[in-house]
Amino acid sequence: MINILLACGVGMSTGFMAANMRRAAKEKGLEVTVKAVSKSQVMEYADKIDLLLLGPHFKAEVNKYQDMLKDYNVKVTSIDPDYYSALDGESILEDAMEFYEG
Repeated sequence: MINILLACGVGMSTGFMAANMRRAAKEKGLEVTVKAVSKSQVMEYADKIDLLLLGPHFKAEVNKYQDMLKDYNVKVTSIDPDYYSALDGESILEDAMEFYEG
């Protein structure tokens, strides 16, 4: 089971994305959980997640979150802006899985 957390400013747009990713994971038979929150809530989930995906508009903060989560072995990256704007949960999930396993 891979636990993925999506984070953006308020968590609204990533909420739609998380639903699309969950649907894609179910169709592919992948054992993942996907939850969306506000960036301010990330540390509340630090010990419960394996991967943090930041909204593309927060790409510059990836290093900050890597530092914050280093003691929890959480991998951190940002979401591809093209997939994000298209609400393409399947492609984001594929990217996330490749990043996590890579």
